[in-house]
Amino acid sequence: MPITKQLFGTTDAGVEIYQYCLKNDNNYEVKIITYGGIVTNIFAPDKQGNISDIVLGFDSFDGYKVKHPYFGALIGRYGNRIGNAKFSIDGSEYNLAPNNNNKNALHGGLKGFDKQVWDAAVEGDKLVLTYVSPDGEEGYPGELTTVVSYQLTSDNKLILNYWAATNKSTIVNLTNHSYFNLGGHESGIITDHNIRINAEHFTPTDELLIPTGKLEAVKDGPMDLTNDVLIGDRLDKVPGGFGFDHNYCLGNPATMKHVARVSHEKSGRVMNVHSTEPGVQFYTGSNLSGIQGKNGAIYNKYSAFCLEAQHYPDSPNKDNFPSVILRPGENYMQTTIYEFGVTA
Repeated sequence: MPITKQLFGTTDAGVEIYQYCLKNDNNYEVKIITYGGIVTNIFAPDKQGNISDIVLGFDSFDGYKVKHPYFGALIGRYGNRIGNAKFSIDGSEYNLAPNNNNKNALHGGLKGFDKQVWDAAVEGDKLVLTYVSPDGEEGYPGELTTVVSYQLTSDNKLILNYWAATNKSTIVNLTNHSYFNLGGHESGIITDHNIRINAEHFTPTDELLIPTGKLEAVKDGPMDLTNDVLIGDRLDKVPGGFGFDHNYCLGNPATMKHVARVSHEKSGRVMNVHSTEPGVQFYTGSNLSGIQGKNGAIYNKYSAFCLEAQHYPDSPNKDNFPSVILRPGENYMQTTIYEFGVTA
């Protein structure tokens, strides 16, 4: 169906922000704004045909202009954490904003890609967003041109294709930070969701969630999600006691993989995730606390889950992790697919 757009708000600098709407013939609908490439809504039917919005967010642009936990946003230049807010390329050290626990860098910095206004174009059934990050922005080297497309298919797949190129060696790790609740964004905690993640290892971390550099087997431990697990049965067993906020290791970069399956028995909704990325951050919203979202809903701890396809956290400082360095003449590319459906 044709992609439509409407004015969603205006930045403090007077820049107009537009919301684009992607629909298919199966009553699925996805809305994205040009501020941060944020997915503001995903409307999906349940097993009885009732439509609910299954991602957390805000009704108006005012909610997104203030600090929030990256609801629905494109994350860059570097998703997740970088230890001690610094890294080196070819002997040159680069310093970033320590915006996480006053020590580490998180999600691209003080004004990452989630807070930038992206140029938008409609190309057939795709919304294409483009942002050019200048050399030195947030401490990262090189002018980086990033293009992200969103496509909602007739078989209920939301396909995100990412591309980036640089004029100076830099690091890139892009992802989407949607917060899902298959019962509906306002339905409360996600302890009644089942999850399966197709990963035999994860990256254990220190107390500030920086990987130690080891790959640890999940087999038979609380991190083992290789078979369907009720999320509520595991939250208090996860190391740290704050639920899941862990990177799972998926295998070879650039190979499309079935990452995860999440299901919700009451609604019948199912979401499968596929990606070319080597890792996925599984997060169960432990830091949500009293945020007023869409339709007056209050988002508290465990109100949603995130599956952020990515390279591993702190990869620039871990030689044994898949490389995140992008050099001139190379193309960064990744594809992540969120596939929606219902059980009988």
